[in-house]
Amino acid sequence: MKRTAIAPVALAAAGLFSLAACAAPGTNPSTPLVPAAQAVAASETPAPLASIDVPPAPVSEPPTGELAAVETPEAPKPVPEPTVAKTQKWVKIYNGPSAKDVTPPKSITSGSKTVELNATENDDIGTYVADGAGRTLYRFDNDSNKPPKATCNGDCAKTWPPLLIKSPGKIFPKGIDPKILGYVERADGHCQVTINGWPVYYFSKDTEPGDIKGQGVKNTWFAVSPTGGKTSALPPAGN
Repeated sequence: MKRTAIAPVALAAAGLFSLAACAAPGTNPSTPLVPAAQAVAASETPAPLASIDVPPAPVSEPPTGELAAVETPEAPKPVPEPTVAKTQKWVKIYNGPSAKDVTPPKSITSGSKTVELNATENDDIGTYVADGAGRTLYRFDNDSNKPPKATCNGDCAKTWPPLLIKSPGKIFPKGIDPKILGYVERADGHCQVTINGWPVYYFSKDTEPGDIKGQGVKNTWFAVSPTGGKTSALPPAGN
């Protein structure tokens, strides 16, 4: 009988240890399934690192002075397009240089639909007007500006080719008042650019940009100023 009584107790104890070994994490702690010694040992075991709340490391911010020192570069401002300041029939005269590159004609006798006029400095004669390729432009004393009239024709025009503009024409000035620009119809039917009414010409012997070999020829030809006037005579040789 004693053996019969002891057996159930042993089996019960074995069952408890079996349950403790298979208990899943999160079992209700109010129902102890492990011996006391085992529970004490478990309570003394450090908690896993993942379960410990660690405060985040403080994020260091740069001082206010450093933030103020950092500047965002501004986007480049677009170059404004010139606007039409004056129209003479089929020629539009703008209030400034073209925002796009203009290729001037290689020949001074061919003419073009687009003309550039630039005020250019010279130590000897002052400020004069050149075309987009830097070629000097002249005025002729025998012409008139009120009304505009070109008198250099035939052989004269071979030596002094007029600055011609074709239809539909555009003139882009730099350093010249667009209101005084225009054109005059020549005896041969072509249209010649004028500055303050004075027809303007090239000199055939000028071969490089900036040449002023026509200055003062026959005391009637002078590089034209931005106002249509005559520029200063060249100083005597040797000065």
